[in-house]
Amino acid sequence: MDNFVYDIPTKVYFGKGEEEKVGKIISEYNVKKVLLHYGSGSVKKTGLLDQVKKALEAENIPYVELGGVVANPVLSKVREGIELCKKEGVDFVLAVGGGSVLDSAKDIANGVANPDIDVWDFSMGKAAPKATLKKGCILTLSAAGSEMSNSCVISNPEENEKRGYGSPFNRMNFAIENPELTYTVNAYQTACGAVDIAMHTIERYFCPGTDTYLTDAVAEGVIKSIMKAGVDCLSNPEDYAARANMMWASSLAHNGLTQCGRTFQLTVHQFEHEVSGLYPEVAHGAGLAALWCSWARYVYKDTMPRFIKFAQNVWNINVDPENPEYSVLKAIELQERYYKSLGMPTSLKELNVKEEDLEKLALACSRNKTRTLAGYKPLAYEDMLAIYKMAY
Repeated sequence: MDNFVYDIPTKVYFGKGEEEKVGKIISEYNVKKVLLHYGSGSVKKTGLLDQVKKALEAENIPYVELGGVVANPVLSKVREGIELCKKEGVDFVLAVGGGSVLDSAKDIANGVANPDIDVWDFSMGKAAPKATLKKGCILTLSAAGSEMSNSCVISNPEENEKRGYGSPFNRMNFAIENPELTYTVNAYQTACGAVDIAMHTIERYFCPGTDTYLTDAVAEGVIKSIMKAGVDCLSNPEDYAARANMMWASSLAHNGLTQCGRTFQLTVHQFEHEVSGLYPEVAHGAGLAALWCSWARYVYKDTMPRFIKFAQNVWNINVDPENPEYSVLKAIELQERYYKSLGMPTSLKELNVKEEDLEKLALACSRNKTRTLAGYKPLAYEDMLAIYKMAY
């Protein structure tokens, strides 16, 4: 087991009606003014936005609004938020929405607190935040895990770039998680969320490391729980138990718990970021479903012990020691069937990705042939192109 530091400063308020406390919670931070940041309309339709405003007003907390965040949140909206916060004297950012809103809020908070640094430099790895504004969220979509993660992913459509960066300053001070707020999430986005949540831990499961049987057991529990919850949510969108388990899995899958003692890397996420960076209409979870099985079939021979364990402990396959490869391929096939059962794509062609763009994707993912993705099987440009082609 590798050395690690596990530090999760985010305070979670979980359960029915917890969003009603948001005014009192924020009042504890002695804020001057709040940026109320949200998406494209669902929080208005459900009445949640009005409820949040009333909660802030009840505590005499001034606020300014910025809506319009889209899936795959864009740099231009972040820059708009930074300028608004500077103009209005905002010192707290409250995100109300899903992962896109939360990531946009994180980047805004970092941009305001580091005025001498271009916020896009954080995404490009040219600089790191040295401070941030205090921030919290009310989660309305179980998927990205941004409510407890140190990650922030932003798109720059002008350059067809989608980049993520990690920083301790990306952690939320608090996260309000009421599973009832996800009842109205449609079937497709629910399925995308289930894929994204599971993938945050599946990818960690296949990171290099040894003697992490406790971390592995936690990871296997999260993976199996979210796969069950995803199916149950699609069967009954107002199944509170399913929505609750899905929401909690979202937080645990991406807060670092399921990687303790293993090297951190999200390889398939890197592949997908290029897809949704070039095709912004592609939902992140759908892109992951379209790519993972091809990645798995490409690398499994170099990662046999982990894939054998995955087959045994996630898919309950009795692995034949004389022919373990059969069992591993069966586990990958079952994972693929699971994606199809959710209505998820299992090829890039289903996402309307153009075949002539595969080389462009590989060039972008390899940073023009200068980057190799680490792992049990390191992946250079030629490997990336082969996987994109397999996924087509």
